[in-house]
Amino acid sequence: HVQLVESGGGSVQAGGSLRLSCVASTNTYTTHCMAWFRQVPGKKREGVAMINTQIGTTYYSDLVKGRFTIAQDNAKNTVYLQMNNLRPEDTAMYYCAAEDYCGGSWDLEVNYLFWGQGTQVTVS
Repeated sequence: HVQLVESGGGSVQAGGSLRLSCVASTNTYTTHCMAWFRQVPGKKREGVAMINTQIGTTYYSDLVKGRFTIAQDNAKNTVYLQMNNLRPEDTAMYYCAAEDYCGGSWDLEVNYLFWGQGTQVTVS
């Protein structure tokens, strides 16, 4: 069982930046797949970015490609989401997700077993 704790959310103006952190209770190197999702009320949770923590491969939603960067620090059991040039449409609750095996579509909620509680990002 992996516990995930997100932090770093907040309120920023459009064009600003935030860095989200996700600390895992186990070694992120052995977790394999860690991802960030986001959700606004009334909509499905959507995949933002994913990193394979063993080989470093990353994937991004087309909506954030070029603006967001996912990175890992296995020594700290932490995955980050650096968000630059934020837009009002990026406003959402952001969730960290993890799975032991990277299989299937990385951006489907159903493919992740472990979830954090979320951190709110508001862009005005």
